[in-house]
Amino acid sequence: MTRIRACGFTLVEAVAVIAIMGVVAGMVAIFIRQPVESYVDAVRRAELTDIADTALRRMGRDVRAALPNSIRIATAGGVTYLEFLQISGGGRYRAQPDSVGNGDPLDFTAADTTFDVIGPVPPLAAGDRIVVYNLGPGSTESDAYTGNNSTAFASLAGSTITIAAKLFPFVSPGHRFQVVEYPVTYACDPASGQLRRYWGYAIAAAQPTPPAGGNNALLATNVSACTFTYTASPATQRNSIVSLSLQVTQSGETVSLFEQVHVVNVP
Repeated sequence: MTRIRACGFTLVEAVAVIAIMGVVAGMVAIFIRQPVESYVDAVRRAELTDIADTALRRMGRDVRAALPNSIRIATAGGVTYLEFLQISGGGRYRAQPDSVGNGDPLDFTAADTTFDVIGPVPPLAAGDRIVVYNLGPGSTESDAYTGNNSTAFASLAGSTITIAAKLFPFVSPGHRFQVVEYPVTYACDPASGQLRRYWGYAIAAAQPTPPAGGNNALLATNVSACTFTYTASPATQRNSIVSLSLQVTQSGETVSLFEQVHVVNVP
């Protein structure tokens, strides 16, 4: 009879192997943990930076398309509001008839309903407003928010614009006019961690905080702090700087970005 000898591990050998593997795994984890945590931290920082950078770039792009002298900032209930009137374009109105007496100039002595555009005609759409020589909030005679220097666009035929009857208070030295699409507000609320954009609501003399009606969209989350400032040139009042500071926080990690936007206020 052939005898077969059984082979295998004893309980002691198995326990020893498990103990050794545990020690090796622990040593490997020590060396792997830091690189993995560093990678996760780097990814989080990149995401936070992208959130802040995208928001500031969008705000900067909009502010550059603001009607001259229309930027205003307010704080209410811990929320900071930056508002301006967004323009789709502008042009030059005819100030005088041509050499043979033709053309339709914009009249500044009585309410006018039509005028010719000199040069390219800007894009125009229903609901747009025509603004001439805006001096901004605080001006009792030429503030687009109160409507004393703006009127509704009615129609376009060739290079002739028809408007609701209006006597504009001031002649533009450069014979310029702007086309306002709608007001835009950026509302930064660190308490809720949101930066929200509002647009398409009604223009109001007093800055709405927040705007009612229109549309709004969430631009950024995890916002922990923000600062918006508007500084006009004390010498000429024709140039200004809008400073935008945004801080985004997540999982104990904070990223702060700052951007300055140059605004030309020549009306």
